[in-house]
Amino acid sequence: QVQLVTSGGGLVRTGGSLRLSCAAAVSPPNFVFSTVGWYRQAPGKQRELVATITRSGDTNYSDSVKGRFTISADYTKKTAYLQMNSLKPEDTAVYYCNVYFLAGSIRIGDYWGQGTQVTVSS
Repeated sequence: QVQLVTSGGGLVRTGGSLRLSCAAAVSPPNFVFSTVGWYRQAPGKQRELVATITRSGDTNYSDSVKGRFTISADYTKKTAYLQMNSLKPEDTAVYYCNVYFLAGSIRIGDYWGQGTQVTVSS
């Protein structure tokens, strides 16, 4: 079983910062993070990919957040983070984490967190 708990969202003014967390509770405990992605979905829009990080540490960002957001992961704690700086009103959305799990060389699959609301006021 896998449960991803997303937290850290809230209301912030333009230019502010937030740090989102995505913590995994897994059973059996040998499930480990592989690739982690953060996505967001604004009202009336499709869900879009914001950032990804692989287990080897390679990161990728959408052009809209590059230079402002930083994705990271603590594999020992099975927690992923999204540090968001210089927030803009257009960053307002529900943010979701998506984690692909491995158990040794076995591909378990990907799971979604429940989402956390980020609202940036102008």
